[in-house]
Amino acid sequence: MPPNVRDELGAEHFCFYVHEVVERLDLRAFEQAYSEEGGELYHPALLLKVWLYGYAVGMTSARKLEQRVVEDLGLRFLAAGARPDNWTLSAFRRRHARAINDVFTQVLELARKTGWRQLGRVAIDSTRMAASASRNRIDTEQRLREQRARLRRQVRRWQQSCDADDSEPTGLQVRREEVNRQLAEMPQRLERLRKSGQSKLSRTDGDARFLRAPNGFVLGYSAEVAVSDDHLIVAHRVTQHTTDHESLLPLVEQIAQRCGSPPVAALADSGFYSNENVARLAEQGVQAYIPDTQLARELNTGRRLRNGNMVPRNAELKRMRRRLRSPAGRRMYARRKALVEPVWGVLKQQRGMRQFRLRGLAKVGIELALAALAYNLTRLQRLAKA
Repeated sequence: MPPNVRDELGAEHFCFYVHEVVERLDLRAFEQAYSEEGGELYHPALLLKVWLYGYAVGMTSARKLEQRVVEDLGLRFLAAGARPDNWTLSAFRRRHARAINDVFTQVLELARKTGWRQLGRVAIDSTRMAASASRNRIDTEQRLREQRARLRRQVRRWQQSCDADDSEPTGLQVRREEVNRQLAEMPQRLERLRKSGQSKLSRTDGDARFLRAPNGFVLGYSAEVAVSDDHLIVAHRVTQHTTDHESLLPLVEQIAQRCGSPPVAALADSGFYSNENVARLAEQGVQAYIPDTQLARELNTGRRLRNGNMVPRNAELKRMRRRLRSPAGRRMYARRKALVEPVWGVLKQQRGMRQFRLRGLAKVGIELALAALAYNLTRLQRLAKA
């Protein structure tokens, strides 16, 4: 290490901000996950700092991070000269889902104490994020039955060949054991497919789903965030939902839990609209700016469609259309893209969050939590400089 890292990197380098913030956090949730017995461990604060810095600069691979801890001066400072390996970094990320989400809430509390404006409107959006799974390793009921029939025919041919020659060819026993193993797995794979309720199921990541995206179908998950006027992520979650309307209320509830109160207004696109959602938000005192599909087309094109003269029967839908057709409503709804779309742009384009690295719904949720946490830290540092 150089005599003074600040002289090398500059006093405003992001690694120093990460260090200062993490040192102010309550990390008992991490520490309680470890027993008093066991081998030598790295302190949770050290590993948390390394991961936050990594996600902030687009290093989401544990193997890449292991290499950069040796080469990157900012990471060397955060690791205090230690060299955690790939296994240690991966185990930490997989192990501490609840503690990482607790840190996310603590950072929002810290933001309020350091001048974050009162929570007002939030913009809610989702995106399809690819899973760490191959589209070619897919189970369908028809494919499994055909594969089982093909394996059974192969076993019968081997049996007939052995009966005719009265001897077993070299290597046949090994191949037969492998085929028998595959046959034994077939009932389990069929049962897993039935329980999932899906027509197609990935063998690599059984929690991933085929979800409709702008460019076709993606094998992955729905990543969802809520962003405040200060461009801070105030809620996040990963789901298997094929549509977005089921996610609106859980996101608003999460905002209330993390920020201490629900938002004043919620902005979202037409995928989140349902009459029940709008009514429930009104009961909570949240003003919704969420168009239905027909009104969304009208707002995007700037002109009323021919079927736009149809009078809706639902009272909530009537009020929503009046609200969004007003000049004030149009201005409010126009803020949605300006708030949330840049966040997805940063996470995907700059930080490589186009595909999850881990597998399983719970684990990919940890990835999004770390990405959101790192994003908020970079944003808070900019706000502190302003």
